[in-house]
Amino acid sequence: MKILVTGGCGFIGSNFVHYILGNHPEVHITNVDLLTYAGNPENLTEITAAHPDRYTFHKTDIADADGIETVFSAAGAPFDAIIHFAAESHVDRSIEDAEAFIRTNVLGTHVLLEAARRHNSGRFLHVSTDEVYGSLGEEGAFTETTPLDPSSPYSASKTSSDLLALANHRTHGQDVVVTRCSNNYGPYQFPEKLIPRMLLNAMHDHPLPVYGDGRNVRDWLYVEDHCTAIWAALKNGKSGEVYNIGGAEGELRNIDVVKNLLKAIGKSEDLITYVEDRKGHDWRYAIDSTKTRRELQWEPKWNPEDGFAKTVEWYQENKAWWKPLYKE
Repeated sequence: MKILVTGGCGFIGSNFVHYILGNHPEVHITNVDLLTYAGNPENLTEITAAHPDRYTFHKTDIADADGIETVFSAAGAPFDAIIHFAAESHVDRSIEDAEAFIRTNVLGTHVLLEAARRHNSGRFLHVSTDEVYGSLGEEGAFTETTPLDPSSPYSASKTSSDLLALANHRTHGQDVVVTRCSNNYGPYQFPEKLIPRMLLNAMHDHPLPVYGDGRNVRDWLYVEDHCTAIWAALKNGKSGEVYNIGGAEGELRNIDVVKNLLKAIGKSEDLITYVEDRKGHDWRYAIDSTKTRRELQWEPKWNPEDGFAKTVEWYQENKAWWKPLYKE
């Protein structure tokens, strides 16, 4: 089975490559990544050494139609599936400058969909986010039919890419599946994100900047659980459908996540510093994964307590990976 993975040197993409090549010996992966600041080839050093016959890499911009055409042509035969992770994903960066988000997330998705259809590739699995739904109040959870109501340039660009993918299914009959996940955490996550940033700041006894009062709620999904859900959606999902992917007991306030991390490494809560809230900061995300669990026979295995402990352990044991990336 030949799979094209986009953004395979990023956080979730690299974890997926590790998971697939470690558990599915029938799969060959071609990885397309531009290696921007969040795309780190060090994430896949072990893969390159262990599976040279099952892994191919192209440094290519997904929004470059000529470059993507070269990747598809070089494969020699149609890809059996495309897993589209590649995206600009940091909300704060999108607020400062949205242009890169529009280019990568919208134009890049369009380029890939066109190439996939032109080369008669198999299923196009578009990896998206629960942020396309906007913000929840105190009650309820996002289902696949919740109206789309993005709050940031990032989530607006992901909403656009979701709709492009689904429109290609309706218009051209393209085999498209969309997955929408909650907040991921785990190994290889770039230090600008909440959990690694707070963890690494605490390890250095630096202040931990928490937006607002820290009571914003997120659903937390260990990245390995996300990878198994994506594989289930690829194999068993229905074309044209959306599948929500949430964590096991994953709904926590941001401040509680920070306090749990401090407790795990034996640091004082005095390191917490409350800062001005983010513009358009969504209050609460909560995922209803009932459809995914029922139709794809999938269950998350990692609860937050065990997942956070595993994540802390990984960052403590892999200083050589994060030291070049970490900035307070």
